[in-house]
Amino acid sequence: MNTYLLLGTSIVVLALISYSIAIISEQFKKTINKTVLIFLTLGVCLDITATTFMIIGSTKGAFTLHGFIGYSSLIGMFIDAVLIWKQRLKKGMNSYVPRQLHVYSRYAYIWWVIAFITGGLLVALR
Repeated sequence: MNTYLLLGTSIVVLALISYSIAIISEQFKKTINKTVLIFLTLGVCLDITATTFMIIGSTKGAFTLHGFIGYSSLIGMFIDAVLIWKQRLKKGMNSYVPRQLHVYSRYAYIWWVIAFITGGLLVALR
């Protein structure tokens, strides 16, 4: 595995940890707190970095099936982060998460985890 793919793989695991802390915290407490904001924002930044390294290191190019799954899951989590931040700016810290946003966060995270697992499976099946 080349250096860029190795870096991307390592960083995406950190993104998984960060997203998991943020979304699990939000799902249980149903509030927007510092933990949710910090780890969700960090997860998006790590995910963008990992995706960039994986594109650079890929021999198959940026437009693969896994690429599209990964891009869509990154977009989903990015939208979730934007919506969470908008809600926080509108209602303040420790504000309640509206039901639609609460459900969206869950499904965006599940889609992201599916993309993460498919990436791991593709590497394992090589």
